[in-house]
Amino acid sequence: MKAISYSRYGGPEVLELGEVRDPKVGPDSVLVKVRAAAVNPVDWKCREGYLDGILDAVFPVIPGWDVSGVVVRPGVAVAEYAEGDEVIGYVREDFLSRGTFAEYVAAPVRTLARKPRNLSFEEAAGLPLAGLTAYQTLHKVLRIGRGETVLVHAAAGGVGSLAVQLAVHAGARVIGTASERNHDFVRELGGEPVSYGDGLADRVRQLAPDGVDAVFDSVGGEALAVSAALLAEKGRLASIADPEVVKHGGQYYFVRPDHEDLTRLTELAEEGAITVHVSRTFPLERTADAHRANQEGRTRGKIVVTVD
Repeated sequence: MKAISYSRYGGPEVLELGEVRDPKVGPDSVLVKVRAAAVNPVDWKCREGYLDGILDAVFPVIPGWDVSGVVVRPGVAVAEYAEGDEVIGYVREDFLSRGTFAEYVAAPVRTLARKPRNLSFEEAAGLPLAGLTAYQTLHKVLRIGRGETVLVHAAAGGVGSLAVQLAVHAGARVIGTASERNHDFVRELGGEPVSYGDGLADRVRQLAPDGVDAVFDSVGGEALAVSAALLAEKGRLASIADPEVVKHGGQYYFVRPDHEDLTRLTELAEEGAITVHVSRTFPLERTADAHRANQEGRTRGKIVVTVD
């Protein structure tokens, strides 16, 4: 099959399109014909070797954890899916090798759920990793409740835009940091936008004088200290970007594949409670350009690679 792969760590230039062996389908996996795969910051961080301390790389590595596609063949122990089923998945294993930027991927059943019927393959590809990150952090770590005020950093990004929608659906009031060009977008999602930069704490306090009940951080660095200072009594802080959050009394979280959570996201998408904004698409052969665009860090919503 054709796939994007890299044989050493490095920049986008190490990504190559070529022929690789077809994936073997284990008993608890299904072979998925890839229609689209979303780009996430973790993809280029893996490619550059930043996660080498926790994930072995079996070169050549096919990057990518997000996928939407069609089941071609279920494994011998799989009863959940049949040929022709449309699925989405956060196909993460405990090593780097068999990713989703390819014509086919062998996906463990635990990583999959049914594709939302009302989303295109491109939109659906942007839901698993970002959606699970937002859902699990909001509901399992921060445990947000109806009527609470939640501050979401990078509210116009892939994870942030879904976090805003999920928090609003849960009955929370959402304040979202974003560049001014994305303020209208944040409002469309149901959030109240505030600008980044100097004076952020004062701008948030104008909207929430008594502090915020929870902060969802996907930025890290200086944002952590500002966030901690904005918390109301018994407020909670979680970061998906910076383990240093624990020094500010918060919790660091790394998303996990979860069939039930992903199924819930499918349900919410079909109910119209959440949607995925795709800002740009690239064909498979231009995956390096898709990585470059994601690394710029100014993406509204998701960047997606399509596979013929």
